[in-house]
Amino acid sequence: MRIKIFRWLIALVFIFLMLGLADLQLRQSKKLRQLSNKNCLRLIPQEGCRGKILDRNGEIIVDNYLSYDAMVLADSPLKASQALLELARILNEDPDKLKRAFREGFIAPFMPVAVAKNIDIRQAIALEELKGGMGNVFIQPHPLRKYPYARMTSHLIGYVNEIDHWRLTKLADYGYKTKDIMGFGGVEEKYDYFLRQEEGALSVEVDHRGRLVRVIGFKPSKDGKELSLTVDIKAQKIAEDALGQKSGCVILMDPNNGEIIALSSHPDFNPSDFVKKRSLDSFSDLFSRKDSPLTDRAITGMYPPGSVFKLVVASAALETKKVDLDTGFFCSGSVNVGKRKFACWSKHGQQDLMEAIKHSCNVFFYRTGLALGPDLISEYALRFSFGKTTGIDLPYEESGLVPSPIWRKVTRFKNWYDGDTANFAIGQGDLLVTPLQVTRMMAVFANQGYLVKPYILRSVSGKDISGYQKKISRIPLKENTVQYIRKALKETVSSPGGTAHILSDPQIPVSVAGKTGTAQVSGSLAHGWFAGFFPFDNPRYVICVFLENGGSGYWACGVAKEIIENMSLKGLI
Repeated sequence: MRIKIFRWLIALVFIFLMLGLADLQLRQSKKLRQLSNKNCLRLIPQEGCRGKILDRNGEIIVDNYLSYDAMVLADSPLKASQALLELARILNEDPDKLKRAFREGFIAPFMPVAVAKNIDIRQAIALEELKGGMGNVFIQPHPLRKYPYARMTSHLIGYVNEIDHWRLTKLADYGYKTKDIMGFGGVEEKYDYFLRQEEGALSVEVDHRGRLVRVIGFKPSKDGKELSLTVDIKAQKIAEDALGQKSGCVILMDPNNGEIIALSSHPDFNPSDFVKKRSLDSFSDLFSRKDSPLTDRAITGMYPPGSVFKLVVASAALETKKVDLDTGFFCSGSVNVGKRKFACWSKHGQQDLMEAIKHSCNVFFYRTGLALGPDLISEYALRFSFGKTTGIDLPYEESGLVPSPIWRKVTRFKNWYDGDTANFAIGQGDLLVTPLQVTRMMAVFANQGYLVKPYILRSVSGKDISGYQKKISRIPLKENTVQYIRKALKETVSSPGGTAHILSDPQIPVSVAGKTGTAQVSGSLAHGWFAGFFPFDNPRYVICVFLENGGSGYWACGVAKEIIENMSLKGLI
C-alpha cells in the first residue's frame, strides 16, 4: 500500500512538471522569448563633445581636445591579467594599480574598462602599434574640456566635473546619471542643457556568459550646442591685468542693453585643474580656503557700497524736494547725531548737492538722509532694484539687503535710530549690495533713466537670442533729476577737487563720469569702489571696480584708469 501511494506521488510530481513545461512552452513562450532577446542585447555608450563657448567676436574661450584612455576588454581573468601586465610594461605603470583600476571599473565581459586615463600621445601610438598582439587592449579617444584662457575666465565660465549626489537627485528626471560630466558655476552650469552632448550607443549581442557575439547597430553621438557670449575677450584680458592680484572684481557692461563686456573676479582658479581629476573631493583645499577663490565677487559678494550709494540718496532728495538745487549744508568735518559724532573724511565748508557729490561730503548726506528718513531711502533703493537680483544669466547671484526700521524690528528685534539713518545715507550700516547691482545703478545715469537686465549669452549655434535677453524699463525718476546727477558725476572726474579727478588725464582720450566709494569695514581695511561710464556724451560702457579691503576708492579709480587707457590703445572705445 505504501509503495502504491509513493508511486502515485511520483506520478503527480511528473504531471505537475509536465504541465509547467507545457505552460512555459505554449502559454508563456512569447513573453519569455522577448525577455531572452532583451537579455542578450547590450548598449555601450559613445561619448560626444560639449559645445564650444565663443566671445562676441568668435574667439574661442572654451574648446575640447582629445585625451586617450587605455581600455581592456577581457572575458576571462587570465586574459585580463596578461593584458594588464603588458600594459604596465608599455606605460611604465605599477601592475597592481592597473589591476585595481580594472576591478573597480569592471561591469561585464562585453564592457571595456578604462585602466589608464589621459595617457601620453606617444604611449597611445605605441599601444596602437602593438594591438595586433593584444587584441583585448585598445585606445579610446575621450573628449575633455580645454580652457585656453585658464584663470582669466574662470568665474565667468565655471568648470566641469562629475555630477555630485545633490545634483543627481534633482536632475535624474532630465536624463542625468551617475558619472555624467556637467557644469559647475558660470556659463558651464547655467547653460549645461545647451552645452551637454547627446550620448550615442553601440548595440551588441552577448551570449549567456556576457561575452560579445556581434555588433547589432550604432547610434552616433551629437555634440553640444555652440554658445556665443556678449563678452569681448580683449576687454576681459585688460580687466584681468588691471585687477592683477588684488581681491575684488571688475565689471564692464553696455548701459544701453545690459550686455556684459567683461567680468573679472579675484582670487580665481584654473578650470583646467578640474578636467583630469575624478571628483570634487580632490579640491577640498580650494573649497576651504579663507580667500574663497571659487566665489564670484561680482554677483555673489555682498558688501556695503559706501559713497556710491549717495547717488540713490541724492535722487530721493531731489524727487521728494527734501533738497533742492539751492540747499546747502556746512561741513566742519563732522556732525552730531544724537549723542554720537559722525565724521566726514575732510572739512569741505559750505556744500550744495553738486559739490557734495563731487567731493563726496558725508556731512551733507548725513543731513540729507535725516531729512528723508529711512523709509524713503529704502523706497528709492528698491526703485534702483537694490535688494533683489539683477536676473543675470549666471548661477548663484545674491540679492543683497536693503534695511528699514520694520526689517530691523522683525529680524533683529532692535529699534532704528537716527544714527542708523545717517549711516544708511552714506552706504554703510546694514545695507549690502553686489558689484553688479552697483553697475546697473550707474547704467541708469549713463542711459538717462533706464534699468537694464545684465546678460551674458548672445547666440546659440549661430541663432541670435539677444532679443529675448534684453529687458529694459524706465526708472520712476524725473528727467531733471537724472540730468543733474549726470552732470555731478562728470564734475566728480573733471573738477580738480573731484574725488575721481585722477581719471581726467590726457592719456584718456574720452570723457569719463563716475563716483568713488570707500566703505568702512570693522577690524579691516576699507573696501574701495569706483563706478562710472564713458564716453560721457554717448556712453558705450559702464564700469565698476570693487577692491575688497582695498583701502579707498582712490585705488579703485587707479584700476579704472588703467583699464580705460588700455581699452583706448586696443581700439575698444
